[in-house]
Order: sequence, then C-alpha cells, then structure tokens
Amino acid sequence: MPDTSSRPTTGLNIGSHDLPVSAELSRFMASNWADSPLPDAARTPAHAVTPTRRARLSARFPGERLIIPAGELKVRSHDCDYRFRPHSAYAWLTGLTGEDQVGHVLVLEPAGPHGHEAVLYLRPRSPRAGGNEEFYRDRRYGEFWVGRRPDLAEAERLSGIRCAHLDELGSPSGRDAATDQPLAAALSELRLVKDAWEVGQLQLAVDHTTAGFEDVVQELPRALAHPRGERWIEGVFNRRARAEGNGTGYETIAASGAHACVLHWIRNDGRLDAGDLLLLDAGVETDSLYTADVTRTLPLSGRFSPVQRQVYELVLAAQDAGMAALRPGASFRDFHRAGMRVIAEGLAEWGVLKNAEGDLHRRYTLCSSGHMLGLDVHDCAKARADTYLDGVLEEGQVLTVEPGLYLQPDDETLPAELRGIGVRVEDDLVITAEGARLMSGALPRTVAGIEEWMGNLLEGQRIRLGG
Repeated sequence: MPDTSSRPTTGLNIGSHDLPVSAELSRFMASNWADSPLPDAARTPAHAVTPTRRARLSARFPGERLIIPAGELKVRSHDCDYRFRPHSAYAWLTGLTGEDQVGHVLVLEPAGPHGHEAVLYLRPRSPRAGGNEEFYRDRRYGEFWVGRRPDLAEAERLSGIRCAHLDELGSPSGRDAATDQPLAAALSELRLVKDAWEVGQLQLAVDHTTAGFEDVVQELPRALAHPRGERWIEGVFNRRARAEGNGTGYETIAASGAHACVLHWIRNDGRLDAGDLLLLDAGVETDSLYTADVTRTLPLSGRFSPVQRQVYELVLAAQDAGMAALRPGASFRDFHRAGMRVIAEGLAEWGVLKNAEGDLHRRYTLCSSGHMLGLDVHDCAKARADTYLDGVLEEGQVLTVEPGLYLQPDDETLPAELRGIGVRVEDDLVITAEGARLMSGALPRTVAGIEEWMGNLLEGQRIRLGG
C-alpha cells in the first residue's frame, strides 16, 4: 500500500477557525503514542452469509467489474454533515454498517471466466508518526474527531474480505451500483427474499419498535400538556430507536387530528387534543440497518369515539382482508386489491360513494397499501416490475400491509363528522410456506385491544409515578 506518512496536510478537512500548527507542536503530536490496536472483535454479524450474497451477484455479471460504493458524507449546513449511513447494497454485501464506512468501496474483480474476487477499498486508520496530522487535525476523518478506524489487517478480520487502501482504487471503471440501472436492479432483486438471519434482524427491529410505541403511550399525559405534543411523541420514540438500534429507519410520523390526513406528515409541530386520534408511523432500525415499519392510530383520550371507531374498524377490516390474501404464489398486488374492495364497499355503505365499482375510492385512500421491507423501509425499490410489483410472493419475503383512509378536513364529498379523520393500520409480515406470519402482533390492532392496552400502560405509569 502507499506510504501515508509523508502525505501533505493540504488535503485535511481543517476548520476555518483552526490555528496553524507549529513545527514544534507537529513533532510533539507525532511522538510518544502507545500501540493501541482495536480490541479483537468477531467478524461482522452477517459474515456467514455475505460470501453467498456476493457469489449470487457475481453469477449475474460474469466477467464484469462491479463497483458498490458505501457513499459519501453530505453537508447539512456549512461544516456540519448529516449522520452517515452506508448504502444498503454495500451493507448487504459486506456486513459493514458503521459510520466509519464513509467513502469505502467494494469492488468485485473478475477472476476467471465465471467468478469474482472481492476487494474492499477503504481509508485505514492513519499513522501518528512521520508528519501525518490527520488523526488530530482532520474534522471529517481524524480519529480524535470522529473515532477510531481499523487498519487494513483489522478490517480484513472484521469483514472476511481482502482490503486495500482507498488510494489504490484510482479512478474506478466498471458497473457502478450508484449509477448503473441493471446492477442496481439486480441488487434489489437479490434482496427480495430474506434469509433466516435477515428475518431475525427484522423481528428484532419490530420488537424494539413495539417498545417504542409503549413508551409513547406512557408519555401521552406529558405530550398532551406540551404546546408541540407531536414533537414530544417523536422525541420519545426516537429516544428508544437510538437507545436500542442505529436510530429510526425513516422520519417518524406523529400526526394528530387532521394532520393524519397528510401521508408523510413529518413536521410534527402540532398540539395534541384529547378528542383527536394520533397516527404514529415509526420504525426502529437495528445496528445491522434492518428497519421495522409499523403504524397505529390511537385515541388520545384512550377511548375511540363512535365515529372514530367507525372509520378505524373499516380500515382494520381492509387490513384483515389484505393479510388473508398473503401466501406464496399470490400476486404481489392481491393483498392491496383485497383491502381496497373492503374500503370501497364500506364507503358505498356510508353513502360516500354511489357504489363500490371503479376507482373513485382512491380519493380517500391515495396510495398503495404495502411494500417490501428490509434494509430500506421501501425495500428493493429498484427491482424490475415483473419481479416485484407485477410478480408473485415467495416464502421469505417480508412486507407491510397498511391500508388507510384519509378524510380531508376540507372535502365536501364527506359528511361533516367524518372530515379531518385519518386512520392507517400497518403491520409487518413474513411470507411462510402456509401463508404469512404477523411479526408485529405484540401491538394490539382491534379497538378493544388498543383501549385495554392503552389503559393498562397509563395506569401502570400512574402507579409508578405515585399518582
């Protein structure tokens, strides 16, 4: 590998307010450091399955050089970057998921007529001798600023992949997952069916998410008293996500009242009213980057009003119909069609629609009612239509079923009592040989179940606080 000790400091990410470093200080910083290798650690949790994943990708592109970058930092404002998360395809192929993967690149080099050799090009830990100042001066990559990085030998031990210095990559050429549509599609399609380890990670994400929903219910009295109660709800869930995993898998939606009619309401700046519903759409992302995606619509008073119950039970019936349609060999779109039939018939019974035929119900449902789930909340999105949206379900796939009704507050086709009510019920399921297993069943779904669950949590909280 190239000698890093003599590299100039001009390429360092140094703050505009940093003072120049004297020659004396530079010499002083370069000396008297104890040898401090990273603690011995087992390989990445996914190390047993990543070689098979790379082999499956290799078989799709014989003789071609494949480039899968982890991605680069993105500026949030001035000299502050967003928190880094490696690209999902890179994480899937390497098992490396940490924030220290910035700029790293996995390359599958053709090796013989059919196979590839994996080489991981990375930025190893910088030396502290020989005039290299990165470790204490570079705000983006220096270990005194952002933490330790492994050296090449340590990285090889962690990943099980041959590692080389990023500088050796030069100007990459070949199929790049960031820009090459066939490669991106293949990487999505290979991830459609989850292996047992992935299903376990997704179940872990769901379990942590369940705990986050319980936290929220216990905090409802404080949230109701706060002028921006939606933000309080968001913060409570996000605390659980950071404590148990990498964070949230997507921006938390904490939408109360008419805000629940906005599908991706992430402003979360509203006050809570005890007479309203709260639509909470949230998911914990594990340290391995697999995310849950769960929605519950909860009565802030702890009890559904008659009209809230009416809307909720129609959405729940649609979800039940959708779940019943899940099985290997079924069309991916079957569960959506089953749920929408229930919605359309219900709207017709209410007199909102003249009949259940056609697609006029979409004024009140707006979007499809489910998607694949995995490393991305909308997983495998670059797969070709015939393998995903127009394909059939297979054992091992994990997906959401999430019908909703969004009855806008200014919609004059609706009776006044229905306006401003938004309800979504979303659960995560894995396709099995017999049908589907509900992964998020620890969270109640029925009206009676939710009311009892909320009551027990709030009473337990009151007792703990001595109320």
